Amino acid sequence: MFFPFYISKKYIYSKKNSRFISFISIFSIAGIALGVATLIIALSILNGFQNTITNKLIDFDSHIQISSFSTTLPPYEKFMPWLKENLSPYYKSINPFASKLAIISSRSFKEGVNIKGIRPQDAWEGIKKDIIEGKFLLSDTSETPSIIIGKKLAEKLLVKVGDNVTLFALNKDQIPSPENLPNIKKFVVAGIFESGMSIYDDINAYVNIKSAQKLFNIGNNITGYDIKVNDISKIDSLTEFLADNLKYPYTARSIYQIHRNIFTWIELQKKPIPIILGLIIIVAVFNIIGTLLMIVLEKTNAVGILKSLGANKKQIVSIFLIQGSYFAFAGIVIGNIIAFTLAYLQLKFRIISIPSSVYFMSSVPINISAFNFILVSVVTFLLAITASVIPSLIASKIQPVTALRFN
Repeated sequence: MFFPFYISKKYIYSKKNSRFISFISIFSIAGIALGVATLIIALSILNGFQNTITNKLIDFDSHIQISSFSTTLPPYEKFMPWLKENLSPYYKSINPFASKLAIISSRSFKEGVNIKGIRPQDAWEGIKKDIIEGKFLLSDTSETPSIIIGKKLAEKLLVKVGDNVTLFALNKDQIPSPENLPNIKKFVVAGIFESGMSIYDDINAYVNIKSAQKLFNIGNNITGYDIKVNDISKIDSLTEFLADNLKYPYTARSIYQIHRNIFTWIELQKKPIPIILGLIIIVAVFNIIGTLLMIVLEKTNAVGILKSLGANKKQIVSIFLIQGSYFAFAGIVIGNIIAFTLAYLQLKFRIISIPSSVYFMSSVPINISAFNFILVSVVTFLLAITASVIPSLIASKIQPVTALRFN
């Protein structure tokens, strides 16, 4: 067995006359473990916030949205071929929509709502997977067309699947008057969704695009296109291309431009991470340096004996570096286990809830990423080894005569 490794193993597992040092070593390992776990969980939560919010925004909106400077755009049949030709092969889907504000009324209450008319055959998997009651049904019958609303909106209106609601919308965006009455249409609630984000659950409702066109009295016109791309790295370049090539009344904006305030908030949350990382590393470094220095003091006589028997400075340094590596490795492994366990419990059971009106979701999101675990573990281990060098060099300079006299 490698000589320094053999001696380090004896020091680590020896319980003779070293209970206090063992106690300090346990605290050193615990400090590293808690620091590693804290940092991994913090990174997992921040990534979870970003991924969850981004995915929800994309599910209910798109990567790129084309809208109008005026009130409406021409029928999508005329413009869709141009979009497909110029965005190929980068686009995943192009979905036309007709969206305007309206008032939704039940027997008990009235609320402002954003009505979005979409085509049932388009890819709206995000909305479909968030349906918690009823089903994704957007019929356009002459009697009572269907509507899909958010859970919180349903709770405000005191309605459930199968109940009727009435929509009031401006006729051609004109102020109501005796000569220009608002458009009124009855709908039946076919489904209720819950995205966990109040900006959608509170004010969004979805109907068939034909129903929306009739309600808003805009004929076959629409109000925009939702475009999803295959590669998110292409969002900015494709948005710039569309902005440069589209003529009035078309305008294009990316998801980062539409929801600039949300993404700015996410970036702001990430800024303290280097500070947190630095503080945790400092704590881990001092833990290891303090523990190894106390071990050096306790083992001064043993070091003297080893040097008198022929051990060189390199071997003495290796002995204490191996001990520091052991403390770091043990703390990192325990910290990873703690972080993974807590993250999994939150991901599975949603133990910690938060107000969706403030944080855009109802529970703390967690993104369990192998990259976070590896990054924190590697950085912590390297810095822990670096911190072990100081006590190791001190131990290597101990003179045999001085050490034995000290004993």
